[in-house]
Amino acid sequence: MSRIVGVRFKKAGKTYYFEPGSNKLQLGEQVIVETARGKEIGEIVIAEREVPDEELIYPLKKVARKATDNDCSWVEENQNKEAVAFKRCQEKIKEHKLDMKLVRVEYTFDRNKIIFYFTSEERVDFRELVKDLASIFKTRIELRQIGVRDEAKLKGGIGPCGRAFCCTTFLDEFEPVSIRMAKGQNLSLNPTKISGVCGRLMCCLRYEASSYEEARLQMPSPGEKVLTPDGEGFVKEVNSKNKTIMVKLSEADYVRSFPLEEVDTQQ
Repeated sequence: MSRIVGVRFKKAGKTYYFEPGSNKLQLGEQVIVETARGKEIGEIVIAEREVPDEELIYPLKKVARKATDNDCSWVEENQNKEAVAFKRCQEKIKEHKLDMKLVRVEYTFDRNKIIFYFTSEERVDFRELVKDLASIFKTRIELRQIGVRDEAKLKGGIGPCGRAFCCTTFLDEFEPVSIRMAKGQNLSLNPTKISGVCGRLMCCLRYEASSYEEARLQMPSPGEKVLTPDGEGFVKEVNSKNKTIMVKLSEADYVRSFPLEEVDTQQ
């Protein structure tokens, strides 16, 4: 077992483990840590605890120290610099006539690198752009192409449900979502109804998919012969959410809905 704290660098971002060292750290505190990108500032989101060694990736780096007021002021300065860098990069993209959409600019905490996030439908030759940006900002430059779901996560917004995007509020990573999940929940397959602002299938389609799948396993299949309080019949349709079954009765010319508990499967 090893003692760790969990640090997150972005809201709804991934959580990384660090050794607390001699620091007495509390949830919500800002700390300075050493990462592959250099020094970064992050928030303690998992209090100090012990975790099995097999859950860790070694070597673990230690928390350097708690963040100070000067560190927080430094972050604010970085954000102001990011706005300036965003504008200059857009000007250079237009100058080079590149087919790319700039989404976000991010300074590392120590200002040793500036990361420019962009989207594009094709591969972009941005070598000359990098040279221009490096000559302007006098630091390391990284251009990172991202997908439309990542763009939505970075920019944020309001979804069709009227709430802030899940990906910007609590989802730390994207999981696969399929059209089968929408079908299993008897949802309209109209793309405008089941797609998010990013244009991809909504992440929330996955939330209840397992519950619907479990409920469906308890239900008879369409076409299956069943016994109801009104006699024998064949399943026309099932509603996993309400746990009801539409049955075409064999001795009657109508279809009726029955609760699951009133229907017996014929062996």
